[in-house]
Amino acid sequence: MAHDDMSRRENRQLAVASATVGPWRTAAGVGAVVGATALGIEAVSGDWSLSMLAGPAGWALFFFFLVGTLGGQLRRDTADRRLRRWADAHPWQSALPAAGGLLVLNTLAQLFLGDASLFGALFLSLLPAGILLAVAGVVGSVKQARGKG
Repeated sequence: MAHDDMSRRENRQLAVASATVGPWRTAAGVGAVVGATALGIEAVSGDWSLSMLAGPAGWALFFFFLVGTLGGQLRRDTADRRLRRWADAHPWQSALPAAGGLLVLNTLAQLFLGDASLFGALFLSLLPAGILLAVAGVVGSVKQARGKG
C-alpha cells in the first residue's frame, strides 16, 4: 500500500512510533546538563523560590526533545526500515509528537513550577515547541532532499 493511501490514524500511529527511535537516553543526559546549568545560573542570581525551577525545567525539556528528535532523524541503525522510510518521507509529521510532548510538558512545568497562569504557561510553551517543530522539520526535509539527490 502506498503511503498516500494511509488513513490519518495510521499516519498518527507512525508518527508516534517514529518518535521512539531517537537516542532518548542521551537526550535525557543532555537535558539534565542543560537544566542543571540553567538552575545554577538561576541560583547565582539569588532569587530563591519554587518559580526559579520553571526556566531550567523548560530548557531541560527543550534540549531533551531536540536531541531525541534530531538524533532519531539522523540515525541510520534503526531496526525498522519501513518506519524509517515513512519518517524520512514525512519529516514534519514525524516531528509533531515531540513538539506536542514539549508543548504539554513545558506548559505543565511553567504552570506548576512558575508563576504563570494556564494561558501564560501555554503561551510561554508555544515558542519552544514551534522552534523544535521548525528545526526538526527543516532537518528532516534537508535529509529527505539529499536522499533523493
